[in-house]
Amino acid sequence: MSWFENRYGSTTIWQGDSAVAVTSRLGDRPAIRALPEQDGLAIITLETTPDRLTYRDWEKFKSFVEHKDFATALEDHAARGLPETGFVESYTRHVKSLVSVGSGSGQDRAFGLQTEIVALANPYTDDLSDGMPVQVFYLGEPRVDAQVEVFEKQGETVNVFFTRTDEAGRAIIPVKPGHSYLLDAVVLRDTGADDPSEGAVWESLWAGLSFATP
Repeated sequence: MSWFENRYGSTTIWQGDSAVAVTSRLGDRPAIRALPEQDGLAIITLETTPDRLTYRDWEKFKSFVEHKDFATALEDHAARGLPETGFVESYTRHVKSLVSVGSGSGQDRAFGLQTEIVALANPYTDDLSDGMPVQVFYLGEPRVDAQVEVFEKQGETVNVFFTRTDEAGRAIIPVKPGHSYLLDAVVLRDTGADDPSEGAVWESLWAGLSFATP
């Protein structure tokens, strides 16, 4: 991805107690170019500014809400008197990437993103034979029984599977050595606007966490 300042909000690289704001230039590709300040686990956090999607095909919205497991969204949409086409969804991304620098030692934590996936183990130093434990949050509270989609990549091969969080918002992700992973957990919420001419009627917030398993 290229760097577009109007598209990205707060972007920070964390190492221990150190925080460095990303100061990329317009069009930089990759978007983040940085020299880490110290040895250990580097955690990149990024929240994007809102983007918009206009649905001109009802089946696309239906496919989205079914894929992301929003069981009542279609009923709620109808109950609000919303049309099946011509309505807008606003979406933002709330993402983190775990990068090993040198020893890679360190631990992820919650950074107060609107929605967030926190790694409860370090994929570069810990034993993951029983899986990678994570916890999903929304507005600082654990998300119970939330769907987590897992993208597992090795070379050009990508495997996609799903799991769910427990009553503490936690999930165990089965992982394999020598792969890279992207996890996502999406929140869909009503914006309170029931007239499409007023703006977006739905808002989705995409939590993401990426890491590799040596």
